[in-house]
Amino acid sequence: MRTGLLAFVLMLSVLSTGCKTAGSTPEDRANTVRLSEAAVNDFERLKPSAYETYNKASVGMAVFPSIGKGGLGVGGAYGRGAVFEDGELTGYCKVEELNYGFQLGGQAITMIMFFENEPALQRFKRGEFALDASASAVIVEADASYTADFKKGVATTTFDSTGLMYQATLGGKRFKYLPADTFD
Repeated sequence: MRTGLLAFVLMLSVLSTGCKTAGSTPEDRANTVRLSEAAVNDFERLKPSAYETYNKASVGMAVFPSIGKGGLGVGGAYGRGAVFEDGELTGYCKVEELNYGFQLGGQAITMIMFFENEPALQRFKRGEFALDASASAVIVEADASYTADFKKGVATTTFDSTGLMYQATLGGKRFKYLPADTFD
């Protein structure tokens, strides 16, 4: 137990200090935006009804084109993305996850978070939004006829999963936001 706790604390410190919200160069940031836009286009192509419903019902979205996850007892995930409001880039974001419990493997996923209203989007931007074992967002599933269904102002979809991961863990995801005009 003590070794697991030590590994958990070590991984938390690495995740919290080692990764930037936006790329360090203009090329990195442009690539993040390009990949995020491609992920939105993929979602629209794969789940057109869901895309149309959630896009119309939301004031913005955070797009993570690739979140890498891995674990063996202690695990984590990391991904960078872009935030769009009314179709325009307004900032960059990152997600970090740290967990412990039964898990084995690795995978990469794409995640889009739709924000129903301005207060939900502002909570995300202020870093006051997190997902954990006890708090979840509405998960958008297979394409069908949709009624926009948000939980605490957020609906989340994941798709394009590669890899294999077995997981029954405790932990949480935290998000950070950096305005696009920070680099102007």
